[in-house]
Amino acid sequence: MAHNTAQNGRGIITRRRVLANSAAVLGGTLLAPLPLRVALAQAAKPYRIGTLQPLSGAAAIIGKTALVGVQMATDRINKSGGINGRMIELIVADYESKPDVGRRKAEKLAVEDNIDAHVGGVLSNVCLACMPVWEEHKIVNMVGVCLDTTMTTTKCSRYTFRPFDYAPAQAVAFAPYLVNKIGKKWHIAFADYAWGQSTRDAYAEQIKKAGGTVVGTTGIPIGTADMTPFLSKITGDFDGLFGIFFGKDGVTIGNQAFDLGLTKKYKFAGDGALAESTNLPALGNKIEGFVGINRYVPLLEGPLDTPHHKKFFDDASARLKAVDPNATVPDRYVQSNFEAMNALKLGIQKSGFQGRADTDKLIAALEGLEMKEGDDFPQGDKTLRKEDHQAFIREFIYEIRDGKYRILEIVPKEKTVFPPACKFV
Repeated sequence: MAHNTAQNGRGIITRRRVLANSAAVLGGTLLAPLPLRVALAQAAKPYRIGTLQPLSGAAAIIGKTALVGVQMATDRINKSGGINGRMIELIVADYESKPDVGRRKAEKLAVEDNIDAHVGGVLSNVCLACMPVWEEHKIVNMVGVCLDTTMTTTKCSRYTFRPFDYAPAQAVAFAPYLVNKIGKKWHIAFADYAWGQSTRDAYAEQIKKAGGTVVGTTGIPIGTADMTPFLSKITGDFDGLFGIFFGKDGVTIGNQAFDLGLTKKYKFAGDGALAESTNLPALGNKIEGFVGINRYVPLLEGPLDTPHHKKFFDDASARLKAVDPNATVPDRYVQSNFEAMNALKLGIQKSGFQGRADTDKLIAALEGLEMKEGDDFPQGDKTLRKEDHQAFIREFIYEIRDGKYRILEIVPKEKTVFPPACKFV
């Protein structure tokens, strides 16, 4: 939805129409008691929700699909009458995949656009750069994609919530499988920035705890088109190559590691972002046999064969075709942004949140929030932990066979829990 519009079930409502309707409502209640007049005025105003997304630059392929998830949830909420009788006005800002632009756009959302809350964020370095803005203006920040571990550990904030998994939880879930069913010795190749570094550390710790060894690590700067100078140095006696990459970099390492013979010599596994559904067409048969972990896989089978997941799957698939010809099925970025908006909706309903003056009430409602599998949360049950605002959810360990996902193991959310390491200032 554009910056100056809101939506309901009948389509677009312009700001002019919103204001006209407000005047009509208030005109009939001028003699009502003041608290009632204030309540009616609030009810006529939409909630202004900002969403920062990288719609251009290096992470645009993810930003565009992430935005689909936010818009899906917004449309669905508005079609059902809004939250507490108020529509959502979604204000979209493109941060061009750059931290300095992200910080500037966050300031604009907070000061000029006067948003009530924020949902979104893709690149972890941008999310980290914007967190002080949300703190300064006392705005709840519901993260949509960013996975940097420190966001809910050493750099945690009262105002930031992550309603999906993070690297320590994935590593706890995946490391026993890696060590016991694939190999004892691993080399980790990772995207050399905030998310990749923190994810590398999480896996190195858990592989060791599971009885395995990390024999070496190789960091590759994000956006590296030719990774062969880095990959050609990966040699030695080990069992598996573990990749931590996303977007175009996932495609690059998948293709170039295959061409260099690395994925023939070593077992190939990694973070699910490497082999996200949008990457599979460009990877072709070169990703065959890859074993990954993800909070979401686009399959209508097993525990994901539910009416609510089918609704989400069909709606997302139709919308994605208009955004990216390769994105014909939803990925975890659509899923987590869709569910992030719905988590915010539950917090607003529970707290009676009216605007930024009620931010403390909204935070209290979100801390410890239980989200149940259903139309709002098709991925499954999840808990938003009070101590660090980190969620724990079900994980899927899968293999790529014939260009498709095949679930190998399902790890319940209770087996992904990692102790909190956060102290709110």
